[in-house]
Amino acid sequence: MTEAPAVPRPAQWCSSMAVTSSNSAVGISSLPEQQGQQVVFRHRRHGFIWGVSTSSYQIEGAAHEDGRGESVWDVYCRQPGTVANGDTGDVACDHYHRYGQDVALMRDLGIQAYRFSVAWPRVLPQGVGAINEAGLAFYDRLIDSLLAANIEPWLCLFHWDLPQALENRGGWANRDSAGWFAEYSALVARRYGDRVKRFATFNEPSIFALFGYGFGSSAPGVPRDYLKVIHHVNLAHGAAVDTLRALVPAISIGGIHNRQPCLPEHDTPEDQAAAQLLDDYWNRSFPDPQHLGSYPPSLAQAMEPFQQNGDLARICRPMDWFGLNYYSPVYARADTGSSFGFALGDAPADLPRTAMGWPIQPQALRDELLKARQRYRLPIYVTENGIATDDKLNAAGRVQDQQRIDYLQAHTLAMHEAMTAGADVRGYFVWSLLDNFEWTWGYSKRFGLVYVDYPTQRRIPKASAYWYSKLILATRN
Repeated sequence: MTEAPAVPRPAQWCSSMAVTSSNSAVGISSLPEQQGQQVVFRHRRHGFIWGVSTSSYQIEGAAHEDGRGESVWDVYCRQPGTVANGDTGDVACDHYHRYGQDVALMRDLGIQAYRFSVAWPRVLPQGVGAINEAGLAFYDRLIDSLLAANIEPWLCLFHWDLPQALENRGGWANRDSAGWFAEYSALVARRYGDRVKRFATFNEPSIFALFGYGFGSSAPGVPRDYLKVIHHVNLAHGAAVDTLRALVPAISIGGIHNRQPCLPEHDTPEDQAAAQLLDDYWNRSFPDPQHLGSYPPSLAQAMEPFQQNGDLARICRPMDWFGLNYYSPVYARADTGSSFGFALGDAPADLPRTAMGWPIQPQALRDELLKARQRYRLPIYVTENGIATDDKLNAAGRVQDQQRIDYLQAHTLAMHEAMTAGADVRGYFVWSLLDNFEWTWGYSKRFGLVYVDYPTQRRIPKASAYWYSKLILATRN
């Protein structure tokens, strides 16, 4: 467990408050009493948004229904040994059929915003060309339900589920992918732009590019053309921004980046150099060209063969906000046998860890928020932050996930410490609303505020869900 850091109170925040975990405080009659537990939140800021995040492949299921095409994850999951226990996203959380129940859960918990992604192959089964009306209609129903529940929809265009039909044509290694993505963006903008005003282009491009095309340990599992993929995804981002702005009045556009401090495994010059190189790939290869118009110096020369005149101007388009996902620092060590010159290293053994084995270091979130504000000069939304814990139902049929509560409290307080120091943070989204398909870990890891009993698809809010509900209430009153 980590100790929540103390946070000084800035002038623009309200006075300190502590809300006990009781049914009457939240206004949800089904909330269980959490004896001895308090929700502590020291300050509140006008207009701050509290939300939750999910992604299409991880929760929707219905992989073979209503005309949906295959994604790279459908194909990757069928390859032996790629995903724990042979799990797939075929059913996942069955959100496709149970979205109404999930929206009602968010409404009852007081969630203000829901960040979700559209499944590209659900609305364009071949990636381009013929549309799938049944897939488009699903997101109509979801968006309308959110608005009826007074929950703001935040739509992410891409959360890793590239249509397999486009991967068969070279995927992101094909420069034409920027045009494919613009066509898809236009379809989504025209369909939903009358109701959705918050759009994100990509979620964590550095992660799906590095692990999918660099290391080859994630879908599509093809270790090739990594630098080319970086550049083409950046081009696709720029094309999508221009497309969205042309089609959606009063739009607010951001990109979502996984930002983790990259630290040396050992305090040696070699590992320090490895950590810096990892930082350039992980933290800077996408936001730098998207916001500053240039690649990090260590990558600039290597990127030149893939660039055409005007590319960096096409990539660097005006943006409204910066989405920052944070979980934990990552460590690097020098590896002369790797084509990258580094390998992922091990964190110090004495650090507390999550069920993923990731070190728990809340103050690193504060540091990353300050770095992002200084470097990119945009309002920031923490678009993912959360923890996998070994959640189990107790004899009373509840989940007492105190470690998640401790984690969320420590990280929200670290966020406010960054705000006190000048970071313009305007919202916070927990990952995730639901336990879900956690990529190559399958269903073995649980990140949700809500426990999903996969055999029955029953939803059971955990103690952390009620904690978060009270946090939101405390900051709104």
